[in-house]
Amino acid sequence: MAERDDGFEGGVGEDGVVLRPCTDEDLAAVTAIYAHAVATGRASFELAPPGEAEMRQRRAALVAGGYPYLVAERDGAVVAYAYAGPYRTRPAYRNTVETSVYVSPDMAGRGLGRRLLERLIAEATASGFRQMVAVIGDSDNAASIGLHAALGFHHVGVLRAVGWKHGTWLDTVLMQRALGPGDGVPPAG
Repeated sequence: MAERDDGFEGGVGEDGVVLRPCTDEDLAAVTAIYAHAVATGRASFELAPPGEAEMRQRRAALVAGGYPYLVAERDGAVVAYAYAGPYRTRPAYRNTVETSVYVSPDMAGRGLGRRLLERLIAEATASGFRQMVAVIGDSDNAASIGLHAALGFHHVGVLRAVGWKHGTWLDTVLMQRALGPGDGVPPAG
């Protein structure tokens, strides 16, 4: 297979980062990245970081459901991850996915989130999903809001003060983009 410049499927980006599907062996690193985000950030509204067993179960359910789950690896270490999951569980939402992207703090600001989200959009589109929703924790999360806007997401709303974390009320910003034909034609099946 030829190397691709996006670092996916074996290709290595110029920064030495490879994007690839997440495996069971990646879960310790994924758990650590998420634990840091939960403990110190506002992107996730979880209050206590889940353990590796819980993260393993969550990933297994997503993969079994046909959702993409990716990692960014540099020098043999997982430094970021992203996945798409169900936006809501009721059947009418089955063509809509929600994004999640997390980057280790030592790799923040290097474009990994963008590369992962671009690949996530491509993978979700290839899987036949029609809409992608970003549920962004904290209206002050300019980096995530900007990233999603740069990749074609449109601001569709703000839920004010719906979360209480780190001693403050937090908003949720909703952004959305169409995938493939979007709502231009009915979904298959």
